Amino acid sequence: MGCGIMDIREEIQGFEWDDANWPKCGKHGVGRDEIEYVLKTTSFRIADPNPNEPRFRTAGRVPSSGRHVFVVFTYRQRGAETILIRPISARYMRQKEVERYERYFKNT
Repeated sequence: MGCGIMDIREEIQGFEWDDANWPKCGKHGVGRDEIEYVLKTTSFRIADPNPNEPRFRTAGRVPSSGRHVFVVFTYRQRGAETILIRPISARYMRQKEVERYERYFKNT
């Protein structure tokens, strides 16, 4: 679970949702299904500079809505083998972010 750009899909074994993280994620109008889709299909993660715990950032386009979603998340270990993803914050990307995202993936 290192930092930098890397594929995270293999590590997902489920999601951790509760009364603390869902309201924060949902307050910007992003649906739980959109957040989970981005986390299940994204091909990268970038370290987030949070001093309290290792957090990561990712983004992706949701085909059903056509919207681009930005997500901050962390990992939670449950038992010896189970790793869950805990979304911390999510929002729709701004137009300039979408343009940079599309330009980056067009050139890779």
